[in-house]
Amino acid sequence: MKWLGALLILAASTWMGMAAARALYERPRQLRQLKAALRAFEAEVMYGHTPLAEASQHIARQTAAPIGELFAQFAAALHACETSVAEAWEKSLRSVWGKTALKQGEWEVMKQFGATLGQYDRLTQQQQIALALAHLEREEAEALDDQARYGKMAKSLGVLAGLLLVILLM
Repeated sequence: MKWLGALLILAASTWMGMAAARALYERPRQLRQLKAALRAFEAEVMYGHTPLAEASQHIARQTAAPIGELFAQFAAALHACETSVAEAWEKSLRSVWGKTALKQGEWEVMKQFGATLGQYDRLTQQQQIALALAHLEREEAEALDDQARYGKMAKSLGVLAGLLLVILLM
């Protein structure tokens, strides 16, 4: 019975370490998706002269979840005409944010980006997208650094914490 409990403790702590490492590996991937989605959004709006709601629907179909879901909810909010563009963006951002591995820095960048959506001419809007992309580049570099620095450590720490707990309880 002791061994079964020890195995369960070890499995649970290992799983927690793997979950922490998965979040570290997921963040750079989602940042790349977000940057690609913003570039596609820029192309749709600037060069295709596509309305925001339609462009968001196109991006949602091209992008995997949870980033694609952000654009889908934004398009739905724009079609519902409930609020302004900035409020629709923030509402969509809030509803999807918990499903992402992104952090507070990315939240601020995306919130600031949403506040400028639809308020300026095409050239200024393009500059705002470029500014958001530059900030996301910096965040991606930080995420890759965190992944390299803490990814293996999180996995190892989960296993080692479980072993320590098993030894202490025996």
